[in-house]
Amino acid sequence: MKFERSSGILLHPTSLPGPYGIGDIGPGAKVWVDFLTNAGIGLWQVLPLGPTGYGDSPYQCFSAFAGNPYLISPDALKADGILSDADIQPLPAFPTNRVDFGWVINWKVKLLEKAFSNFSSRSFPELKAEFARFQSENASWLQDYGLFMAIKDDHAGQPWTTWEQPLRDRHLDALNEAGNRLRTEIVRQMFWQFLFFRQWSAVVHYAHSKNIKIIGDIPIFVAHDSADVWSHRELFFLDKRGRPTVVAGVPPDYFSPTGQLWGNPLYKWSIHKKTGYAWWISRFKAVLKLVDIVRLDHFRGFSGYWEVPGKAKTAEKGRWLPGPGKHFIRAVQDGLGSLPIIAEDLGVITPDVVELRDSFHLPGMKILQFAFDGDGKHAFLPHNYIPNCVAYTGTHDNDTALGWYERAAENEKDFYRKYFERDGSTFAWDLIRGVWGSVAVFGLAPMQDFLNLNNVARMNYPGNPSGNWSWRMQSNSLDPQLAAKIRHLNLLYNRLKV
Repeated sequence: MKFERSSGILLHPTSLPGPYGIGDIGPGAKVWVDFLTNAGIGLWQVLPLGPTGYGDSPYQCFSAFAGNPYLISPDALKADGILSDADIQPLPAFPTNRVDFGWVINWKVKLLEKAFSNFSSRSFPELKAEFARFQSENASWLQDYGLFMAIKDDHAGQPWTTWEQPLRDRHLDALNEAGNRLRTEIVRQMFWQFLFFRQWSAVVHYAHSKNIKIIGDIPIFVAHDSADVWSHRELFFLDKRGRPTVVAGVPPDYFSPTGQLWGNPLYKWSIHKKTGYAWWISRFKAVLKLVDIVRLDHFRGFSGYWEVPGKAKTAEKGRWLPGPGKHFIRAVQDGLGSLPIIAEDLGVITPDVVELRDSFHLPGMKILQFAFDGDGKHAFLPHNYIPNCVAYTGTHDNDTALGWYERAAENEKDFYRKYFERDGSTFAWDLIRGVWGSVAVFGLAPMQDFLNLNNVARMNYPGNPSGNWSWRMQSNSLDPQLAAKIRHLNLLYNRLKV
């Protein structure tokens, strides 16, 4: 797919302002879309939208197909008559600058349980017909997901590998017994999925009406404790008890002397190939029902990936193995008809990765914040970009622009000051201008950089098991003057969407 020159802002829905302790996909999301429209922005980038588990990471979800019920909007449920003001009040005094996940999840689950109770006990003929259609249209993954989550709740949230052996190994009689015993809980989980998809679809429709496209994200790996692995064990390297025999990670480098041990189970690519990559194609199609463009995370893993023994404590001892390569990308292309994909090609990129990316004309990523530790030949400096790339000031995985500058080595600061002929007082906006003025087809920045926020607003520290993903934007941040400033920049650099 050929992209058109445009600009975008990276902001996950959890970071949206609102009174309910976590950003959601109700009226506040439409206010955000209005801000993007006023700013002349054509792209809204989000992180994975799946149901988060341990560590609240959108990259470790209970399903690669499901949506995150914590994003469901109470206001939208009130508008549908599923909840009343009395159901929501009294509202806890949630912090407005961050998500307190433990607090808000406990409150929101009870609220969603009330919504299901109201829906089940009252007459909603149109909604119930719509829910029935949703179940039918998503039967390929929804029933397994609902059953997985219901059994998991019945086991106090314990991983599926700790369940009784018949449930762990999906014996038919055990699944039927659990399905009958937990029928209400299963339907409740499916109902929450219905609400998520219904609300998100309304947000997407509204964005499209404003000529805004949404960039989503597909993590290359899935969480071990997920409906995907439990229900498709044949696609992963697991032992007889369902535990990974080998796991994903990256080897030691300059930034991490012991590497990064991600712990996700690795794919049996030979089995995927025999099926024509059916599971992967279904995954792409599911995500592309939610978004318009997909950032394919850890793209280099499709060319070659680092395999670590399942019981390893670090990623130091492992080996490189070939990924599925061109055969996989070609199968995805045949399944989709086009490739609305951005290749996340960061890290140590070898010629085989470049060749795989370029063979399918996929745009890679450039991160301007990383460009100041060398000389004028650095590939991430704007004068070295090519049109078929996507340029960022930074991403969710690194510090905010201001946070970086406040901690950067003096030689890097000096290179930046000489490159832009600036004194450092407008660093974040200098990076934005550098990206926007480049030939890159898409120029993007996290909302934190437009707000010139420091390290306190950082979204994620890779490798930290907790304390991430919690930053929230304040409601007064969506300032008309800021929108006008961004719109002027889009006009100057031919990225304006009207």
